Order: sequence, then structure tokens, then C-alpha cells
Amino acid sequence: MSEKANIQLTQKELNKVFWRSYQALGCYSYDKQQGIPYLRAMVPALEKLYPDQDNFREALRRHNTMFNTTCAFVPFCLGISCAMEEEYANDTTGTFDPESIGAVKIALMGPLAGIGDSFFWGTFRLIACGIGAPMAAEGNILGVILYLILNLVPSTLTRIYGFKLGYSGGRQFLARIQADGTLAKLTEASRVLAMVVIGGMIPQIVKVPLRMTFEMGGGTFVLQDVVDSIMPNLLPLLLSLGVYKLIMKGTKTNYIIFGLLALGVILTVLGIM
Repeated sequence: MSEKANIQLTQKELNKVFWRSYQALGCYSYDKQQGIPYLRAMVPALEKLYPDQDNFREALRRHNTMFNTTCAFVPFCLGISCAMEEEYANDTTGTFDPESIGAVKIALMGPLAGIGDSFFWGTFRLIACGIGAPMAAEGNILGVILYLILNLVPSTLTRIYGFKLGYSGGRQFLARIQADGTLAKLTEASRVLAMVVIGGMIPQIVKVPLRMTFEMGGGTFVLQDVVDSIMPNLLPLLLSLGVYKLIMKGTKTNYIIFGLLALGVILTVLGIM
């Protein structure tokens, strides 16, 4: 990067980032999920921090990655990303590793999604429906109002204070851990955690069910059971690694999606899946 300047984010840029966080499900894609909306939300901050176009493009590439978590926690992650980008933009020592920005973001999305889905989808929403639905069924408009209040107020407060905590707390936290050398250790730990989280998602999301059977020695063998006896979820792992290799080669995502769709149809017609 070129020579760093002392550039600080103002409330104007931070407000733009926060309001754009409400579009976390806009332009949702299979490969990056909330990644593109997250990148768009970061643009006002990145434009301020990196007036040099080369540095700006580098920052855009840094955030052009897969991201997905509960929408109410997206502002918290954005606040931390803004704090880390600001720290990196003003780093004159060359000790700040920019890869830590993406590593921390990815490491946070899994745990926050687990907490957020349990609270906002599994608790607050059910409570709001349980209170508001009977009243609304009787034609009482108060039922709708109570539902909106009980469902939206917790998530809105989480968004507002989460963003403030992520940015202000992130700056203080970064200053402390960079001074004592903890940032390098945290970056490496975040990378490992991110790989573990993504790896753990494979058997939950990727399914390759086999229904083919064959006769041998007077017995009937189910192909799926044979594969599972070798290694459970082996086929989802191999498929994920194959798709990853294609992506790394630059193959367009749409080609991969339609290719997998065609392969699934062919294998189903042949009776293999």
C-alpha cells in the first residue's frame, strides 16, 4: 500500500454503513450469501479511508467474500470491520495484518448466527406471535401492534447498540491487543476457527444421498451404507473440495450451479441418487 495518512471515520460515514446494514439480505447469492450486501455497507467507510484507488480496490477485494449471520448482528460485525479498516488505513509500522480483518469477520459469523437465530427467530418471534396472534384473530388491531413491538424492538436495539459497541469497543480492543502482540495470535486463531466453522457446515448443508443397491454373495448392499462405513459424509466433503477447486480456478459460479443441477438430474434418472 502507499503511504498511510491519518484518516478517521466520522459519524456521517458510520451512519451510512449502519443504514446499509438493513439490506443484509439484498443481492443474496448462493456463493457469498450476505457477502455482497456486507461489502456494499462497507463502501462509505472504505471510500473515506482509502482515497487512493488502488488501496480502495484492495479493500473491496478484502470484503468480497462469503458472509452470513443473523441480520440483527450484522451491524456489530460491520462496526468491528470499520474499526479494523481504520486501524489498518492509519498503520505506519506495517505490523497490522489486513488478513485479520476478514478472519475475524468470518470467525464471528458462526457463533453470532447460533445465538441470534435462537433468540430472534426461536424466542422473540414466538413470544410475539403467541401474544399477538390470538388478539389479531379476534380482530383486535392491538395484536398486530404488540407483535411488531415485541418482535422488532429487541432486534432494533441490538442493531443500534451492537454497531456502536463493535466500532468503539473494537478500536479500544485493537489498540490493546496490537500493543502486546496478541493480534497476530488472534488472527491465526480466527483463521483456524473460520475453517472449522466452514468445515462443520459441509455435512449440514451439502447432501449427496445414494439409493443404489447391488447384490453380492447372496446379500444386498446399499451403496450409501458402504460409503458411510468408509467415512461418514465422505461424498459431501469430496463434492465441496471439487467445487472449491473449480472456484479457485476462476470457473463462474453460475456454471458450477447449473452443472451440479444437471449432474443431480442425471444421477437421479439413472437411479444412483
